[in-house]
Amino acid sequence: MSAEALPLIVVLAAATYFQTVTGFGLGMIVMGATSGMNLLPVATVAAIVSLVTLANSAVALPGRMHGIDWRAARAATLGSLPAIVGGVLLLEYLSSAAAGVLQLILGIVIVQGSVGFALRPVQLDERSSDISFAASGFFSGLSGGLFGVAGPPLIFQFYRQPMDPVAVRNILLLLFTITSAARSLYLGVQGRLDAEIWTLFAVAVPVVALATAIGRRYPPPLATRTMRRVVFMLLMAIGAYLVMSALPAIVPIS
Repeated sequence: MSAEALPLIVVLAAATYFQTVTGFGLGMIVMGATSGMNLLPVATVAAIVSLVTLANSAVALPGRMHGIDWRAARAATLGSLPAIVGGVLLLEYLSSAAAGVLQLILGIVIVQGSVGFALRPVQLDERSSDISFAASGFFSGLSGGLFGVAGPPLIFQFYRQPMDPVAVRNILLLLFTITSAARSLYLGVQGRLDAEIWTLFAVAVPVVALATAIGRRYPPPLATRTMRRVVFMLLMAIGAYLVMSALPAIVPIS
């Protein structure tokens, strides 16, 4: 295991704790922090994030399938699956040909995601069309394929719907499970889940489980809204740093 493994595991533990007490942020914190510190290649970290998300979802999903709008879930899934493959292929291309552009896109995704989490979407009077769910699935799949972070587009889409909040959380959990499974399966079939990724995943799972347990048992002495603001500001800072550090490489200043 490489020397960068320990910092990655520490970041995963901290991000898991934050997600446990706030409900969001794991993938974006891990991808942003590790990219900002140049710990490991983006593709490696994205693969680990997908596997960890899949493991967490596999534990959390059973018993939470009630109230799901299956028509919306189907439309979002059909939109996301081809985009996941496209995102992985785009990641492979940018990693070798345009690392600065890749970092810029990651920074923009993190900033956009943090703003989306901070703003409460206005709930619609009527359910959106299947095309709208497919479109949100597409952008979610593209983001998930690139960085293993599929949340922001789907979260914004579904929390705008006139649906029960519990049903929305259930359908999002289902869709994140599908996205992570599809991405991991594609990487596995292509032979891109190497020994390093599986080793890091094996080390990360118990650490993530412990961080989750600690977050549930020992939440910080702050209001949930305050914690969400802390994570929002952290993500904004990470995203802004990635964008600003990527720009000089893309637009050289003479």
